[in-house]
Amino acid sequence: MCRIANIFVLQRLKGSMSGDACDFKNMETRVVKFFFLKGKSPKEIHSILIETLGKHAPSYVTVKNWVAQFKRCDLSTCVALRPGRPKTVITQETIDEINELILGDRRISAK
Repeated sequence: MCRIANIFVLQRLKGSMSGDACDFKNMETRVVKFFFLKGKSPKEIHSILIETLGKHAPSYVTVKNWVAQFKRCDLSTCVALRPGRPKTVITQETIDEINELILGDRRISAK
């Protein structure tokens, strides 16, 4: 019975592959979390995913990393914001504002 439930969950995952890639990745993570909470090892989880999803299954290393993350009690499947370099945008408005600043104060240079 448990095997049928596993296949049902994975078939729903396979059916959602036509959607957004980000949603699919999140669903993969949730399925791995489901099997992790059921007590499956990373190898068992990966073999189930390969059996159901074929070439669309995540790699063993990916599954192993997710299981390690869940073992560290980080059970979140949401993608968190990552700190990093802020995005820069060049528009005509910002160019004009910078030119006005440079012309308004002699101590500011374009460098």
